Amino acid sequence: MERIIKSTVLRELLRPLGQIVAFVLGTGVILSILMFLISLIANKSAASLALIERNGIDLFTYTLINLPQVLVDGMALGFVYAAIALGYTMVYGVLEFINFAHSEIFAMGAFIGVELLLALNAAEKLSNITVATAFGWLFVAILAGMAASGITAVLIERIAYRPLRGAERLVPLISAIGVSFFLQDAIRLTESLTSGQFHRIFPTFGNFDERVSVLSFNVASTQMILDIPIKSLVVIVVAILMLVGLNYLVNATKLGKAIRSVAQDRNTASLMGINVNFVISMTFLIGGSLGGAAGVLYALKFTRIDPFVGFMPGIKAFTAAVLGGIGNLTGALLGGIVLGMVENFAGAYLGVFTMGNFGVEYKDLISFLILILVLIFRPSGLLGEQVSQKA
Repeated sequence: MERIIKSTVLRELLRPLGQIVAFVLGTGVILSILMFLISLIANKSAASLALIERNGIDLFTYTLINLPQVLVDGMALGFVYAAIALGYTMVYGVLEFINFAHSEIFAMGAFIGVELLLALNAAEKLSNITVATAFGWLFVAILAGMAASGITAVLIERIAYRPLRGAERLVPLISAIGVSFFLQDAIRLTESLTSGQFHRIFPTFGNFDERVSVLSFNVASTQMILDIPIKSLVVIVVAILMLVGLNYLVNATKLGKAIRSVAQDRNTASLMGINVNFVISMTFLIGGSLGGAAGVLYALKFTRIDPFVGFMPGIKAFTAAVLGGIGNLTGALLGGIVLGMVENFAGAYLGVFTMGNFGVEYKDLISFLILILVLIFRPSGLLGEQVSQKA
């Protein structure tokens, strides 16, 4: 029995790592091949000639030179989307409704984490500190964001959703939209009363803005160096740890078994002695905590946040959840990685390929185009109901 338990634990820890590697490599290879084909076809076009005149390299060489950095940045963004999407998919898997307030729960975590770090910075706790101390304070900020967002999610479920659980599906959906606007204005009010500023900047401390050189290669007699910002590495590592931990919790613990039972059949789970209300509250707590951690990671990577910072990442994370198959943890992971990669590829190459006619500002268009196409041609998502695990 002990051997079986150990093998189960090991399998549930290693399986998501294998999925992550497969999804990242698969998406990266497919998009890279697509970019190479497009650049080869357009290598004699006006866009390539303009690039040669401006930078001295053709379109294919430009694509090759920038590809490693685009892959790394897309992977970091994809993991952030995946972490947010898991909150959407867990709630949908249990209650079968979209918690549109999750984007503001994400913003709540970002603000709590950043405000904590700004307070420490004002108290000169972040000045002249060691690397280990800097990582320690960042870890504390992530925990604070997780706690604030998790508690907020539980309170929302208890106040705004539980009384409407037996109502038509449209009713809690409208309630979720109302909660979303309420949290936006609550953040604005709090910031106006405390700091008088709506835009907050992640403080500079430690070595998070430094870059680590990981690869060097020659292209067209030019030495190219791939260097990764330490903060991107932090985002990737922390997101992977959260994804692996969530997979283990759902598939190898009693609470996870209870969550899956409630997702399968709420009434039967109640007859089997499971406290359905407690399980649903824990689902919101876990999903909200993941959103809060993702909020702090987002602030670390992109530096600037405001009360509306959760809207666009929240919509894209919802797109990622739908793309992978909403209600499916593996699908949320796949959808987040695919969407982050596609968006970053579009932002990096679209403007060059179109000679500036479609610049980086149109990368959001790609995300919503994916959502529309998925809803039309495969409403269940890439994985959808092919996998029995729902929550």
